[in-house]
Amino acid sequence: MKFWKRRRSPDSPPPPKRPEEPLTRAALTWLLAALALGVAPQATELSVWLTVLFAALVGWRGLIVLRNWALPPRWLLLLVAVLAGAGVIVDHRTLFGRDAGVALLTAMTACKLLESRGLRDGAVLVFLGYLLVMSNLLYSQDIPQVTYLLAVILVMLTAQVLIHRQHAGLTALAPLRLTVKMALLAIPVMLILFVLFPRIPGPLWGLPKDAYKGRTGLSEQMAPGSVSDLSQSGEVAFRVRFVDAIPPPNQRYWRGLVLWHFDGRRWTRPEEPPLNTPMPFTAEGAAVDYAVVLEPSNRIWLFALDLPARLPPHARMTASFQLLRDQPVNEVYRYEMRSYPAYRTGELTAMERSRGLQLPPRGNPRARALVADWRQRDLQPEALVRSALSLFREQPFYYTLTPPLLGGEIVDDFLFRTRQGFCEHYAGAFVFLMRAGGVPARVVLGYQGGEMNTLGGYLMVRQSDAHAWAEVWLEGRGWVRVDPTGAVAPNRVQQGLYAALSDAGLLPFLARRGGDSEWLRQLVLGWDILNNSWNEWVLAYGPERQKEFLSGLGFGSANWTGMTVAMLIALGGFGALYAGWRWRSRLARDPVARAWQRFCARLARRGLARGATEGPLDFAGRVAAGRPELAVAVWEIARLYAALRYGPVAPPDQVRQLRRLARRFRA
Repeated sequence: MKFWKRRRSPDSPPPPKRPEEPLTRAALTWLLAALALGVAPQATELSVWLTVLFAALVGWRGLIVLRNWALPPRWLLLLVAVLAGAGVIVDHRTLFGRDAGVALLTAMTACKLLESRGLRDGAVLVFLGYLLVMSNLLYSQDIPQVTYLLAVILVMLTAQVLIHRQHAGLTALAPLRLTVKMALLAIPVMLILFVLFPRIPGPLWGLPKDAYKGRTGLSEQMAPGSVSDLSQSGEVAFRVRFVDAIPPPNQRYWRGLVLWHFDGRRWTRPEEPPLNTPMPFTAEGAAVDYAVVLEPSNRIWLFALDLPARLPPHARMTASFQLLRDQPVNEVYRYEMRSYPAYRTGELTAMERSRGLQLPPRGNPRARALVADWRQRDLQPEALVRSALSLFREQPFYYTLTPPLLGGEIVDDFLFRTRQGFCEHYAGAFVFLMRAGGVPARVVLGYQGGEMNTLGGYLMVRQSDAHAWAEVWLEGRGWVRVDPTGAVAPNRVQQGLYAALSDAGLLPFLARRGGDSEWLRQLVLGWDILNNSWNEWVLAYGPERQKEFLSGLGFGSANWTGMTVAMLIALGGFGALYAGWRWRSRLARDPVARAWQRFCARLARRGLARGATEGPLDFAGRVAAGRPELAVAVWEIARLYAALRYGPVAPPDQVRQLRRLARRFRA
């Protein structure tokens, strides 16, 4: 035996190259449809020229299939690929990142279509198609998007089946039926892997810095119009499920950012080093326990009811009671919290006093003069707070989404001229008045209120619930929340934004609580239940959620080892069940095997079980030697079975004869 490869003589001719099997028209048609459907959701994200180029190249390849045209020359494809790559660089200034990477993948896939001839090219296009489908998840992971992509994957699988079995003589619908069957068989495996595969913190793969740009939410600064613009969005910011009773509306202040610095126009958040432990305070009431499911924002701050007393995993708290996560919230994030609505904070530090009294040295003289007049009447901070709230309550101030533009002295202009504004106008002006009177104060940004989804039993807090309020420091009480908007529009706190505005028609439909179409609103709330379940059990199924779920199933303290073992056992069990089902189904479809199994089972009940490696004739000989009275019947059945099982054909009449003999046999 030779264990080496025979060398070809230099003079001998090379072996003939085996021609590659071309793709069939059916396989190419399904492949083109799958690629077009995979790119379609990204049409709004891609550049117009790239969308047009992809559609043109796919259409060109389709005409080649329909009319049997020749493929374009290689030099033309090279020119198109170079120009497409240059276009991506011009658009994105790079070839890296989410947007540039997806654009380059789309362009190169389209170019690959025009040079694809054989099965190998088809297999490459299929895998490129899977990458295109997955890239859609970088833009959206909601239920409609995922459902659509699953349908596209079925089309892609059908194309893959046709590519690898294109000469198997399949009927028109056979590939689709096979694809659906494969997908159904994959569902249990997918569920086992999803539930038991050990989770790691953060996303499964690293994403570029531009992957979550364009997210809405609060920013680190507040200027006139910043919160009112956000309030015109009906998107959900986060959802909350309470352990016990839901707090009343006047306690539903969802704390986010604390703004200290005022430059005469904007309030900004200074850098505050986060602490490793929660800030101390004195609780003066019962605690509220709840779980928050936060939508992606690409920000590091989290939201909690005043006043948070617990740190979520991978989060820290500043001295201003701001919750900051170690990493930006770039995926749906679920965390559990405990808060105390009634509280008393500690002493004021020198740094806090300095920040809480900071004002520009000049500007807004009328507001400063007004505060000086108040201080002549009463120097107590509480009196100053009452005077400012009385000003908003008794003078003709209006709460509106469309306030007039303010001049250079924004506080004076708002207090004495326009007197129309949103929450940021009132909170900013109030804090200015307090600081001008020597009372430490700060602006807090977050959300207020929320809408109860009675169908799902949780609270929805939308971007339209964005709110700004103030905190003042009072001796013996610490930082005290004061909402000057409530003095102008009390309904804003008690009933929500819609009830407080005269121009509420500017709000999106979902932010309008009542009116319009109640049945449509109920339909929207029902849809939100599905979205919330999707967020909690799919998108937010991280390490903590996985351990919580598995512990509820009796796994105890779930760890990597235990989950891996459980996953392997579950996969092995499913494989065994599938193998058994396949054997039984094959047996059920084979009348010859079914008749032989019936015959052997009757002999086994009489102590004549067939051996695992015993052939039918050997088995018949042993039975005939032990039971001579059964010899004739046993030999007849065994010979007929062997002829049908191992012969070239199985005549239907002989199959019927075997079934009749096995049915009438009595041991």
